[in-house]
Amino acid sequence: MKKRAPRRLWLLIRRIWITIGLLATAVFVGWSLWAYRPTSGALEALRTDDRVAVIRGQGFWRFEPQPHPDAVGLAFFAGALVDPRAYAPLARVIAEGGHPVLLVELPRRGAFGGANGPEVGARAHRAMLTLPAVRQWVVAGHSLGGAIAARLVFEQPTGFAGLVLVGTSHPRDFSLARLPVPVTQIYGTRDTIADVDKLEANRHNLPASTRRVPIDGGNHSQFGYYGFQPGDWPATISREQQQRATVQAIVEAMRAAAVR
Repeated sequence: MKKRAPRRLWLLIRRIWITIGLLATAVFVGWSLWAYRPTSGALEALRTDDRVAVIRGQGFWRFEPQPHPDAVGLAFFAGALVDPRAYAPLARVIAEGGHPVLLVELPRRGAFGGANGPEVGARAHRAMLTLPAVRQWVVAGHSLGGAIAARLVFEQPTGFAGLVLVGTSHPRDFSLARLPVPVTQIYGTRDTIADVDKLEANRHNLPASTRRVPIDGGNHSQFGYYGFQPGDWPATISREQQQRATVQAIVEAMRAAAVR
């Protein structure tokens, strides 16, 4: 009988840990759905009007300028766990300037391996095929989305006209130092998730010609229209100011791609 007591105690401890793990997972998922949901203003940007047609595709959102879209388009990947609709205002402003934009969804929002594997790239290519008039694509992404964009360009170095990395320290595990297309790196000086030290540590993985665009006072969370991201620092500029600087840098990258 004495030998059974430790076994029963172990089973009890195991049940407690399993219960705690399940509760922690439920809390994390619930918190993520709340913190990374799009603002009401972001949802407003999904409405079609006489300047931009917004189309819901299979695994993507398409922002198509009216009446004549430019021949250079943008494929944009959201950050991990972030609802891609949180980047709708950014996509709309760029589309209003004439450039078609695709917001590509990550399977499971990038969680549980959703950012890995061929499906993400396949979604992007399927989305691009819906805009046959676009001759050149610039690929971009925020945070984990930047890692995806960098990987796509790494795998197809001549398949895209440019790369824009927003609030990300990627690429980390491979080098794009000899990439033949222009690269732009946009970051906030108060971003403590992809901070300047991390960017500098991986600087050797990008071409020497990389255009770096610091946004003074910008943080990680304000690159999209969603809640405040834990681990980030508060920004000292408004979200609108940070968005304007981000859009300007992206549009300039697209113009540079157009003249190549």
